[in-house]
Amino acid sequence: MMRRNKIMSAVGLAIGDYRSIPKEAIYLIYSSFLPSLAMGMFYIDISYFLTTVQGLSDVFMGTVIMVMGITAVVTSIPLGIAADRYGRKKSLVIGNILASCSIVTFGLTTDYLILLVSAVVGGISQAAFNAAGGALLAEKAGDESRTSAFSLYSFANSSASGLGSFMIPIMLGVESLGLGIKNAHVMLYVSLGLLSLSSTYLMLKVSESKRPPGSKRRGVLSKRSMKMLARYVVPSAIVAFGAGMFVPLMTRWLYLKYGASDAVSGPILGTSSFLIGFASLTTPALARRFGIVKAIVLTQSMSTLFMLATPLSPNYLVASATYIVRAFLMNMSSPLQQSLIMGLVAHDERGAASGISAALWRLPNSLSTRIGAALMGAGMLAEPFYFATVLYMVSITIFWLAFRKMKLQSST
Repeated sequence: MMRRNKIMSAVGLAIGDYRSIPKEAIYLIYSSFLPSLAMGMFYIDISYFLTTVQGLSDVFMGTVIMVMGITAVVTSIPLGIAADRYGRKKSLVIGNILASCSIVTFGLTTDYLILLVSAVVGGISQAAFNAAGGALLAEKAGDESRTSAFSLYSFANSSASGLGSFMIPIMLGVESLGLGIKNAHVMLYVSLGLLSLSSTYLMLKVSESKRPPGSKRRGVLSKRSMKMLARYVVPSAIVAFGAGMFVPLMTRWLYLKYGASDAVSGPILGTSSFLIGFASLTTPALARRFGIVKAIVLTQSMSTLFMLATPLSPNYLVASATYIVRAFLMNMSSPLQQSLIMGLVAHDERGAASGISAALWRLPNSLSTRIGAALMGAGMLAEPFYFATVLYMVSITIFWLAFRKMKLQSST
C-alpha cells in the first residue's frame, strides 16, 4: 500500500508539473510541432538525398550543411540582440517562414549556387529560432514552470521529428505510382515545407515579448550573465564539435556501412526521436531527484558509452539499437540545459544569451560535419565516433567542474 501511494504521489507530481504551464507557452509548444516534423525529415534525410538521390558529392553535401551552420553562427548573435530589442515573436515568425522556404527549395533543385543560397536562408532561420524560441518560451512559462515547459517543448519537438522521419518510407508508395525516387523526394520536401509554413498561424496567437519592468539593458549582457554564459558555452561547443562528425550524417553512415537506404534508416533513426520525446517528460522529476547539473552529467556520460559502441556493432540492427540508446540518453539532458541557461541570465538578456550560445554551438558543429563527411567518404567509418567520444568526455568533465558547486534556483 505504501509503495502504491508513493507511485500515485509521483504520478500526481508529474501531472502537476505540466498543468501549471500558462496558455501562451502551450501555444508556442503546439506551434513547434509541424516545423519539427519537417525539420526531422530534413535533417535525417538531407545527407542521403543530396548524394544518393541527387547525385552530388559527399564533400559538397558536407559543404552545404557547413554553410548552413556557419550562417546560423554569424547571424545568431545579432538576431538574438534584435529579438530582445524588437520582439521575440517577430523573430520566431520570420524564422519559421524562412525555414519552410528553404526546405521546399532543397527539394526542387540541384543547382550548386541555389542550394548554397538555400543553405544560407536555412542558417538564418535556425538563428532566428534559436535566438527567439527558447527566450520567448521561458518568458511565457515563467520561472516556476520553466523546466516543465522546456520538457513538454522537447517532447513535442522530438515526437514530431521522429514522425517526420517516418514520412520517408511514404515515398515508396509514391514511387509505386510511377513517379520515381527523385520525384517522390521532391513531393515530400515540398509538402512538409508547406505544412511547416502553416504553423505560423499559431505563432501569431502568442503576444509579443515585453521588456521587464525596470530593465535598462536590451541585447547587451551584464558581466554576471557573461560569466555564467562562458561557463556554459565552452563545454557545449566541445560536445557540438564531436556531434557534428556523425549526427547529421547517420543516414549516409548507415548506407556506407550496411547499404541501408533512407527509407529503412530514416524510421529507425526516427524511433530515437520518439523515445527522446517521452524521456524528456521525465526531466522535471529527474531534476528534482538529482539536481539539474548532476542529471545532465549522468545522462550525457551514459550516452557516451553507447556512442563509442556504435561503430563496433556487428550488424545493422545492433548498430541502430545502440545509436538509438545513445540519442535517447544524450537528449534527455536537452530541456535541462535549456532551462539552465535561461535561469542563469537576466530576463531581458535571454535573446542575446540564446543567440550567443547557439552560435558557439553551431560553429564547431558545422565545421566538424564537413570533417565527418570527408572521413566517411574516404572509408573511415569508425573514426568520427572515436574522435567524438574523446570530445564528449572532455566536455562533460569541464561542465561538471564549472557547475558542481553552483546552487541553482529550482524550477519545475
